[in-house]
Order: sequence, then structure tokens, then C-alpha cells
Amino acid sequence: MTYNQLAFALEILKLLADKPRYRSELGDILSEYLEKQGIEAKDVLQKLTRTIPKLRKCGFIIESAPHHPYVLKESNFPLILSVEQRQALYIAAYFLANMGFSAQASQIYRLGNLSQSDRPPNVKVDFNPPVDYSESHIDTLVQQLQQRIETGCYYQIRYINAQKEERKWDLGLSELRLHNGVLYLFAHVPGAPFKNFEKEPNIEQNYTFRIDRITNIYPSSGSAWFWRTFPTLSIRYRMTGSLVYYQPRRNHEKVIERNLDDKYIEIETIEDHLFWFRQRILQYGKNVQVLTPNWLAKNIAQEISLAYQNYNNLVQQ
Repeated sequence: MTYNQLAFALEILKLLADKPRYRSELGDILSEYLEKQGIEAKDVLQKLTRTIPKLRKCGFIIESAPHHPYVLKESNFPLILSVEQRQALYIAAYFLANMGFSAQASQIYRLGNLSQSDRPPNVKVDFNPPVDYSESHIDTLVQQLQQRIETGCYYQIRYINAQKEERKWDLGLSELRLHNGVLYLFAHVPGAPFKNFEKEPNIEQNYTFRIDRITNIYPSSGSAWFWRTFPTLSIRYRMTGSLVYYQPRRNHEKVIERNLDDKYIEIETIEDHLFWFRQRILQYGKNVQVLTPNWLAKNIAQEISLAYQNYNNLVQQ
């Protein structure tokens, strides 16, 4: 069987699309590939060396350097897409761009060779991210955080809060979360103070850190996280009025009771961040009531009472 240059080139692209690979590793894998095709695998490294420049001429951006792996930075593989597929890709890129991920959106635009003509009519978004997460220093922070999270070991960050106060934080279990259009580092802080629980870990020790306010990320400590799941809290609440037909969309929520005659529904939810839960509950106004735990219900009642005082004069007029 003769050596097929096109199939050989496609196999190289397939391997590099999977991950960066050193020349020797590519040579070993490509030798096995050729042998399976019934082709003698002699001079495979020379074939590799000749093929890479040809791929670059076709528009594939492949980085290489002495003692470094080959890295496929950008593919130029032609895609044949239907109108529906092009519109779906455009919406995905449009959403990403407006959520602050312009570089990632640009990748999709280039991948599908998309233009304004592919934009579906009457589609708008209303995200207001604090920064463009594709900015070089933000992108570097995100990559560093991903590396720390991947190691599964304790690490430190330096962070400036909303009051412009800067301090170091010792963090355990962590993950990146996009919430209401803002990218956060969500992390458990071992040893953080708490007041509504008897022991740790507990939900009050779960903190959020806006990515754009992190000023430094320190090396991993090498000590593995002791807790591998975020502490949570079971909360029960009741919805009334027009919300009696509410259908839970979150996988950690379930309906306990729905009474259409008395027009209420009771829901149990498992939450890992109290502030985000309060934000969601308060937006429902008079049509929601937290039932348990009692201390959380009291906290929210106090918050509503303070908010009422801001409008008390208007109510009495």
C-alpha cells in the first residue's frame, strides 16, 4: 500500500488537536498508525518534518521550538454549515462577546467564517460584565486559577474587596463560576469565621472572589484539599400567588408540596452560597417566604424590614 500524504497530514492534525505533543511522541504514534495501514513506517520523522510546513501553508497555526512540543494554536479546517448551524454558532459567539469573553467569541466567528448576515433577527442580550475576560492579565489569572484547581492543593490569593481593602486569602476547594454575567472564583476558606453552625466545614465558609479583583495568585502549597465537596445547606421555602405554578429549573431544587387550592408551593433546595440564594429569593418580593432553617428566615426578614424602612414615608402618605 502506498503512503497517503493527505491521510498522514490529517492524522497529525487529529493528534495535535487532542493535545501538544513532542516530535518523538508524534513519531511513535504515527509509526503505529502507518503500520496499521500496512505501510512501512520508515523515515516517519522526516515525513513529519516535511508535512508540518505544508499544514502551515494551508493556514494551520502550529508552534514549535527546540525541546518544546508541537502546539496547534489555531485550526483552519473548512466547515460546511447549514443556515441553522451558522445562526446557532453566531448566537453562541454573540452571547460570549457580550458576557466579556471577546477572544473566545472571535475564535467562533473565525471558525464558522461568520458575518452579520448570520445573525438571527431580534436577538439581544443584556449582560454587563465588569471587564473583558479576554484581556491578557485577566486571561493569565484565569489560566493560573485553572492550574491551581487542577492540582487540588491549598493555595493563596491576594484580593481587593469592594471597600478597596486588600488581603491574602488561604483557599481550599475551588472552582470558577459564571453568575449573573460575572466570573467568580468560588472557594471554601478553611478556618473562616462562622456564627450559625456548630462546626466546620459549613456553608458560611464558602466565599466568592471576583476575578477582576484578584491581584496575585501564589504557588500551590502541595498539600491536598481535605474536603472535596463544598459544604451545603438544605433550605425550605414557600411560593404563593402567581408563583404557585413555578417549575424548579435547578437540579438541586425539588417540589415538596403544591397546593393549588390554597395557592402555594413548597420547595426544598440544597444551596452552597447564602448570598446568591438571598439575592434570588428577595427578587420574588411578597410571593416568597423562607421556612427553614429558622435563623436564615429571621435574617431575610430583618433585611426586608430594613428595606421597608427606606420606603416607609411613601407608604404612610
